[in-house]
Amino acid sequence: MADDLGDEWWEHQPAGAASSPASDGEGRGDTEMMQQETAPVPALSKKTKQPKECFLIKPKETSEDATKTRKRRKKKITDVLAKSEPKPGTPEDLQKLMKDYFSSNRSVIELEELNLPDSCFLKANDLTHSLSSYLKEICPKWVKLRKNHSEKKSVLMLIICGSAVRALELIRSMTAFRGDSKVMKLFAKHIKVQEQVKLLEKRVVHLGVGTPGRIKELIKQGGLNLNPLKFLVFDWNWRDQKLRRMMDIPEIRKEVFELLEMGVFSLCKSESLKLGLF
Repeated sequence: MADDLGDEWWEHQPAGAASSPASDGEGRGDTEMMQQETAPVPALSKKTKQPKECFLIKPKETSEDATKTRKRRKKKITDVLAKSEPKPGTPEDLQKLMKDYFSSNRSVIELEELNLPDSCFLKANDLTHSLSSYLKEICPKWVKLRKNHSEKKSVLMLIICGSAVRALELIRSMTAFRGDSKVMKLFAKHIKVQEQVKLLEKRVVHLGVGTPGRIKELIKQGGLNLNPLKFLVFDWNWRDQKLRRMMDIPEIRKEVFELLEMGVFSLCKSESLKLGLF
């Protein structure tokens, strides 16, 4: 009877109830292990991938980007001269620079009035001349001219350059031309403007070599009168260590044009003054 009841009890148990508690614990453990083994690995987020891609993959520079970079880079004087021979200055170069400089604060009519007649320009240096040979060519009657000059506080010829050092070089290189002419240094280095004014008042000077800034100052202080001036020569083609010409330097260019406004334009138009580009 007991056996029959036991068989009936086993037959009526629900599925899974026949297992013992120990076997239930082992089953759950196996299930958890299977879940851990088969659990999907979380995918790396885009945020973790981006830095790796940025560091490992460098975007290639396109031809368009390279072209833009080249356009942004300013050309240097050395780059230009490396591809072409330097050209001698011409009167047209001076006229163009004047127009560019004065166009910002002058009307069209005023700009036309600044145009200098071709007759006021002397033959420009073609880069084959020394200073002495160039001056002899543009002023063949210099000896007679300087003998007739007796007015103080004035000069017959002005040579304008960009620095005191360059002025000294020019004075040394014009020995063959100047002869007995009295030459005066007209720059600021080691010489006070008051001293130069006194020298111009005491003696007759035929040639002045200097910078536009100091020459301007002498005119302002009444130490230099431009009316007797016959020749104004620019040291136009010479280049410094950086291959810059005098008129390539903004400060010098500004002073030159300010000097031209102090009576040079009117003297050129009256044809009593000639301009030369050395």
